Amino acid sequence: MSRLAIVSAMHEEMAALAPLVAGTQRLARAGREFLLGEIAGQPVILVRSGIGKVAAATTTALLLDTFDARAVLFTGVAGGLGAAVRVGDLVVGDELLQHDIDASPLFPRWEVPLTGRARFAADAGWSDRVAAACAGVCAAPPAGLAALGLGRPSVHRGLVISGDRFVSTRAESDALRAALPDALAVEMEGAAVAQVCHDFGRPLAVVRSISDRADDTAHGDFGLFLTAVAAEYSRAVVLATLAAAGAA
Repeated sequence: MSRLAIVSAMHEEMAALAPLVAGTQRLARAGREFLLGEIAGQPVILVRSGIGKVAAATTTALLLDTFDARAVLFTGVAGGLGAAVRVGDLVVGDELLQHDIDASPLFPRWEVPLTGRARFAADAGWSDRVAAACAGVCAAPPAGLAALGLGRPSVHRGLVISGDRFVSTRAESDALRAALPDALAVEMEGAAVAQVCHDFGRPLAVVRSISDRADDTAHGDFGLFLTAVAAEYSRAVVLATLAAAGAA
């Protein structure tokens, strides 16, 4: 059976998604638990990847090879970089890049060696569906936003960058903005997932809720945001995306 793979890096997000799965079958592979079943009548496989590019790449390769997933939807949190991107907003990644890869002078900065590219594109069709789902969620956002003193959220689309470092100082985020001025958000997994999906020729969509501004306050209310906002975003966006896919 062809399934959509839904991946999160953090336990809290997966805990919000798991109860949605009907007819759950659990399988263990490579230290990960894969949940197979249906959400909104659509066959899915859920898994927590773990944090970082290697963990995300390993998980994605298993999904696409061992489980033959037809597409991947990656949900999670990120730090905001774009000037208009605020805490509580949602970012859909149209392109993904590893900001910490640099094999120069052998290859241009950020280019993945022997691939001829630095940016890996998400699937336009899936990303459109996810962005539409995000717009609906932002029209009726989680109550946790107000509890954290956050305003009405917005949806953004564009470049998301990834690296094996939690960006948590103003100096780091300013350097990333200077080097990659079109980057909207920074996180630790998406570009690795995109590279693996590209290698397998499978569609990918990435959605990130903005938990912080990737600066000196990034660690502040991260745990509260994760449970009160990000997990609720993941649940609502997944449900809306799958409902739209089933109606299509």
